[in-house]
Amino acid sequence: MTLWGGRFAEPPDDTLWRFTVDPIDRRLLTEDVAGSRAHVAMLGEVGLLTAEETVTLTEGLDRILAEANEGRFEFLPEDEDVHSAVERRLYELVGPVAGKLHTGRSRNDQVCLDLRLYLRRACDRRIDQLYDLVAVLVAKAEEVGETIVAAYTHLQQAQAIPLAHHLLAHAWRLVRDAERFRDARDRIDVSPLGAGAAAGSSLPLDPELVAEYLKFPRVFDNSLDAVAARDFAAEFVFACAAAMVTLSRMSEELVLWASEEFGWVRLADRYTTGSSALPHKKNPDIAELARGKAASVIGDLTGILALEKGLPLSYDRDLQEDKRAVFHADDVLTEALAALAGMVATAEFDPPPPSPWVTALDLAEALVARGVPFREAHAAVGRLVARLVAEGRTLVTVAFEDLEGAHPGFVPEDLDRIDPRGSVEARRTPGGGSFSSVADQLRHLREILDAR
Repeated sequence: MTLWGGRFAEPPDDTLWRFTVDPIDRRLLTEDVAGSRAHVAMLGEVGLLTAEETVTLTEGLDRILAEANEGRFEFLPEDEDVHSAVERRLYELVGPVAGKLHTGRSRNDQVCLDLRLYLRRACDRRIDQLYDLVAVLVAKAEEVGETIVAAYTHLQQAQAIPLAHHLLAHAWRLVRDAERFRDARDRIDVSPLGAGAAAGSSLPLDPELVAEYLKFPRVFDNSLDAVAARDFAAEFVFACAAAMVTLSRMSEELVLWASEEFGWVRLADRYTTGSSALPHKKNPDIAELARGKAASVIGDLTGILALEKGLPLSYDRDLQEDKRAVFHADDVLTEALAALAGMVATAEFDPPPPSPWVTALDLAEALVARGVPFREAHAAVGRLVARLVAEGRTLVTVAFEDLEGAHPGFVPEDLDRIDPRGSVEARRTPGGGSFSSVADQLRHLREILDAR
């Protein structure tokens, strides 16, 4: 069934049908019915439907919604899209009065409404999932306690930090990912219904009333913009892509940490896979696929931005392709968040101690605290490191005579700076890699989780 045809003298060619009809919008079935119920209620309020017609159409739509929720709704090959399928089924249930369902409405504003309803709910669900993973990281940070590891720059050991500090770095980025979805939801939460095909209607429609029924706080300001814009959808896909990049970076570290070369973490059997050839292997496939699938979601973002870039106002059929990017990005993020939450929650961390060199900066800062210019202190410790390396030694073997030979500003107490734990305990920067900072972060993140 199509919602057009009066001016055509012949039916659609099969090639047209195969090329233009995309069943992907069937996923919007419940949103389409919800929007239609609100539209019918508004039409009744403004007098475009009688009370009897309003009841009949509403009851028919309720039956369709029940069929959808129970998985009994049947799409037919001749349904051009989800909108025509709903109207076709409504006609089967209530008869010719179904022809009044589309009064004052176009598929142009209808599909925008469906998509906004879907995205509004999707934002809420992704926010919940992101905070669930934050909670997993918070619990894991508390579990690892005062375990000390190396912080890395250029994938080289740099400074001593609590492992919890590293885990919480990912938690904070996930919090920002959740905030991005919350920000996007605010711009998604606008009702486009009433914009019609492009310029509104001469009928006495009440867009504000439809918005009230569907719990939209605002309605469109410009009808052309309402039906043509997909920046709200692109923003949702961007939030998905940004979150996937967060997960990809965390996944890369899980892959590294699970290797024998790092040996930081043991992953649970149920969240890993094996090798068809190598009996000893235990592969972190969830992390690897999260890293890989991030690329396809970045592609979704590129695609939906490119889709819109050359379109004249207002609606163009090109926009049918927006849903493919939206649904794919949403699906990938949904599954990645669930899988990684399980992998991290069941992981057992037991990292080796950091390299002795991670306290080199602490020695330089000991001199700086006594008034030595940092560049001079940096050079002195650098020379000490070079000498120790040449002698096959590390900082662990250093005696006070070594320090004194590197710079006269050193004192015997500076030997305490060489211990990674002492390095962590001496750190004062708010938000830095210290035990007190981790305690503050945990407290703050708990407050965020409790308030969500």
